[in-house]
Amino acid sequence: MIAASLTPREAPPRWQVELAAAYTDPAELLHALDLDPAWLPAARRAAAAFPLRVPRGFVARMRKGDAHDPLLRQVLPLAEELVAAPGYVADPVGDLAAMPVPGVLHKYRGRALLVATGACGVHCRYCFRREFPYGAASAGRGAWDAALDYLRATPEVSEVILSGGDPLALSDRRLATLLAALDAIPHLQRLRIHSRQPVVLPARVDGGLLAVLDATRLATVLVVHANHPHELDAEVAAALAPLRRRGITLLNQSVLLAGVNDDAAVLAELSERLFAAGVLPYYLHQLDAVRGAAHFAVADARALAIMDTLRAQLPGYLVPRLVREVAGAPAKTPVVAR
Repeated sequence: MIAASLTPREAPPRWQVELAAAYTDPAELLHALDLDPAWLPAARRAAAAFPLRVPRGFVARMRKGDAHDPLLRQVLPLAEELVAAPGYVADPVGDLAAMPVPGVLHKYRGRALLVATGACGVHCRYCFRREFPYGAASAGRGAWDAALDYLRATPEVSEVILSGGDPLALSDRRLATLLAALDAIPHLQRLRIHSRQPVVLPARVDGGLLAVLDATRLATVLVVHANHPHELDAEVAAALAPLRRRGITLLNQSVLLAGVNDDAAVLAELSERLFAAGVLPYYLHQLDAVRGAAHFAVADARALAIMDTLRAQLPGYLVPRLVREVAGAPAKTPVVAR
């Protein structure tokens, strides 16, 4: 009788189901894409250092049988990750030196970044936080109090940036709790969310998330992360549309990656597809020199030549700013000809 009175547990939202089903085994990923199993030993060695994670919907946009597919290259663990490269380190942008309390990065005037979680829907192999000590240096589960206290006590901060990991890996309930606490800090005016989820896991943009974002008083900016036009399909565009209708500013940041998007035609098509989906190109980052990612590096001279071509082909509002992050600098550093 008692058991009959219990309320059935609410089913998880679709995005959490899809996230739980993400590929985490290199063998399964290679099999799904009809790739030579000879890639497997190196993939397993690299994944032991930085685990594989990629949603199945994102893999469905990849070309089967092509080990050099530009989307696959971003997520497939490779032997090159295990080759030491001079200057490539665990904390290439000086995050830990800019952390006044666990989970808060305060590098730039007027804005502070909250490392809201260490969880992420996809493990990009070039991730500059692939060795970040999330357990001790994030404001994740049960550890937001110190971060919020810091923001309350720092009135010159008017914009809070949610990052991670990926802040949209938080459940709607936890995200709503965090945003309500930020709303209550009177000097905060803007909320910026950096997330790859709308691109790699578009189901994340559902009614629950939209309700959470509708509830905040803060002017909201969502910075998505797409590196290649093949990442932007109809499902991604449909996920971005309700965000745009709510007046949320949509920007994109990319990383310039050898073998992925180091080509002006590819980046021009990316900008065009972004604009068609209501997203403006924002930053094109030169690679952060994180250990394990040296094989993605593109020389500054080539990057600048690509930018010259883009400026000749596109209107200015579709040309992202080429920048790099320099530890200790007061802002992103433009990459310019010397």
